[in-house]
Amino acid sequence: MLSADELGRTLDRLASQIMESVGDSHQLVLLGIPTRGVALARVLADRLQPMAGHPIAHGSLDPTFHRDDLERVGTRLVEATQLPVDLDGRQVVLVDDVIFTGRTVRAALEALQTWGRPRRVQLLVMVDRGHRELPIHPDFCGRVVPTARQETIQLCLQAIDGQEGVLLLGPAT
Repeated sequence: MLSADELGRTLDRLASQIMESVGDSHQLVLLGIPTRGVALARVLADRLQPMAGHPIAHGSLDPTFHRDDLERVGTRLVEATQLPVDLDGRQVVLVDDVIFTGRTVRAALEALQTWGRPRRVQLLVMVDRGHRELPIHPDFCGRVVPTARQETIQLCLQAIDGQEGVLLLGPAT
């Protein structure tokens, strides 16, 4: 779906959009949603640093215990939430690889409230694949890709997979 070069250009565009939306980049915090959102937040922070002229705070926010659909999606090992700074008054960008039903983002918003009161919360996703069950829409989106419910999207990042790109995978047989 996206080659390594296309992914790189998309990441540059998303980083530019974030910078344009932020008044003070010192107040920006990127929080990745496990699993791929954490690595994506790190990649974006690295791309934002030269634009901002300083390191961008980034960490992770695991919303697992706030989900309302664990029986449907199953469980995975919970990752520790890692907050680089106090969130009160900050501009937080939640980062995830794919938005599907919106339930992960809903859970992340609920989890976020237990850690502080940000001034503003925005959502960045690499791929919006549709099929929303909740009225949640990303502020920043790399690509909109209509999919069948049984298809999946996989974000590949160099640090994790040894290659980069975005793949559309058919149903498991």
